[in-house]
Parts: sequence; C-alpha cells; structure tokens
Amino acid sequence: METKNLKIELLSLGARVSGLDKGRKAGAGPAAGGMFLFGNTVANVPTQSWFVSTSPYSVETESENGDGRYIIKRNGERIAEVRFPSAKFQELKTREGIPYHKIALLHGADCLATTTIQTCVYWNTPKRCKFCAIELSLKSGATIARKRPDDLAEVAIAAKKLDHVTHVTLTTGTTATPDKGINYLAESARAIKEATGLPIHAQFEPPKELSKIDALYDSVDTVGIHVESFDREVLKEVALCKAEIPFQHYIDAWKRSVDIFGDCQVSSYVIAGLGESNESIIEGSKLLAELGVYPFIVPLRPIPGSMLEKEKPPSPDRMYYIYEEVAEIMHDEGMSWRKNKAGCVRCRACSALPDFE
Repeated sequence: METKNLKIELLSLGARVSGLDKGRKAGAGPAAGGMFLFGNTVANVPTQSWFVSTSPYSVETESENGDGRYIIKRNGERIAEVRFPSAKFQELKTREGIPYHKIALLHGADCLATTTIQTCVYWNTPKRCKFCAIELSLKSGATIARKRPDDLAEVAIAAKKLDHVTHVTLTTGTTATPDKGINYLAESARAIKEATGLPIHAQFEPPKELSKIDALYDSVDTVGIHVESFDREVLKEVALCKAEIPFQHYIDAWKRSVDIFGDCQVSSYVIAGLGESNESIIEGSKLLAELGVYPFIVPLRPIPGSMLEKEKPPSPDRMYYIYEEVAEIMHDEGMSWRKNKAGCVRCRACSALPDFE
C-alpha cells in the first residue's frame, strides 16, 4: 500500500493501539490521536474516538533479537513498520514546578506546539465551535489556562536542544479583546524567537481591524486563519462564531497576511465531513491557492467530549478524491508545503494533502 493511501485510511478510520500511549485527549486542534511516523510521512491518527474500535487497523509489537518494533496491521496483515516520536523535554519542569508537558507538546516529528490561552470567549455560548475541545484539556488538568512567555521560551530552548525541534506552532482561544488574542501571541512568539531563533506559526481569528495582524510581523514567520468550511449554512450549524464573520473579511485577512508573510506562509484549516459538498471544498481551496493561501484540508476529528463526538469522519475514498483534485490545483498555482516555514503545513501530521504533491 502506498504511504499516502495508508495515511488517508489511518486519518479517517483510526487505529487500535491497546497498551500504548494514545496521545492527548483534548485541545484546540485535532486531538484524541497519536503521532505515527511511517514511510516518509507523519500522521496524527485517531486513537480514542468511538469509531476506532471498528477500524481494521491496529498497532502491535514485533520483537526480533529483543528489539521491540511496532507494526501497523490491517485485519491482522502486516502493512508497515511504525515509530512514535518521543519528547525528552516533556519530562522536565520549570523552576516553579510546572511540568513542561502542561506548557507545550511535541507535534508531528519536530514541531513544538501550544495553545497560549486555553480559554475561548465562545466556549459557554451558542456560538461555540462544535468540533472544538479547547477547554476540555484545561478541565482535565492536562494543561494550564495561560502560558507565560518566559516559560514558553524555556520549554522551547529545551525542545530544540533535547529533541531537535525545528519550528513552533502557537494557537489561542479567541479573547474578548479587539485583537482576538493576537497581542499575546506576538508577546509569546517574541520570547521564543529571542531565545531560540526558531521559525514560528501563529493561529487566530481575523480581528475586526486587520491592521492588528501587523503586530506579528517581527516575531512570527507564518500564520493560520481558519475558515473551517466554505459552506456558510454548514458553518452556521457547527461554528456560528465563524459564520458571523463575513466571508469577504476572511478574504481581506488572508490577502493582508499574504502581503505581510508571503505566498505559502498563510494557511487555513478546511474540515471535510461537516455536511459540505466536495465541490465547496475544491472550489474554496482553489480560491485560497489563487490568493497564495495553503488550504490545509483535514477529515473531521470527532473528539470525545466535543459536541460532535458521535459523528464519523469522511470515508478514505472521499478524502482521496478531494486531495487528488486539490493537489492538482496546488501544482498549477505553484503551492507546496515545502515552501512553508513553520506550523501545521510544515508539520503535515493532520492532513494528507502534502503527501499528494
């Protein structure tokens, strides 16, 4: 089986991994999964959602000469050897005794990631994104509400030294302030950049005054402004807070960001499986690519505890078709994940689109 086919199947169907660490349970992005390294790619594979129990894929140990290796199997048949990234820095604590793993985590093979502010102004309102689990990890005690810039810098230094991290992703829950959390992202990024020099990616909701994005220019290398779905009716149902932002405002925010950071340095998450058509994803991705924005297309991740926890991801066949169509658009527009300096696009774990280039 081709690596990209296996990755699509694992992203959509998940894998049973009894006896192994199943990854983080919640958070701002596609949580409830574990990082799998196989072939020449990395995948954030669902391991905790309800549908995983029906997956034909499992991970088992295979020992030869006492070396424990892990194998991906499909219905018991050996498919590929798999490795799981480990992070030495996550075993450390700050001087105040805060575990590093509550401040930031290793994502993919070499990305340090954190949610700088783990609360969201929409969380306890009807406007909340139904696929999100940002405050569940806070409630469980797996993280802290606000990461201090100095602590983030300390963790980043250790991650770079001990685990060869090469880039950083910073996300945030939307704040009640006019900047939507951008100013704190900038402050956090500045501390990390000064301490490590690492390329940094920041994600945020487009602020009303787009000039506020300029605050990130000195400290951030790439940004993510996530539309989630191009179908406005779907968006009204699953992410009312985003549906209330005019689509033209997203376009204006993407354009301004591309002017600041450059082609392929701006991205937008596009979730497949919310009720939209293939055409809306493909046409929307074409618009993004023409603007110089990378459409980071991911299958829906029904996170336990989220409002969409009982949903099922789209089929591998559907994802294959979407990725194939969008990859052709990307090629025509000269877009590639390889040009991206930091963040989800460079990490690749949650989407198979980079594997189709």
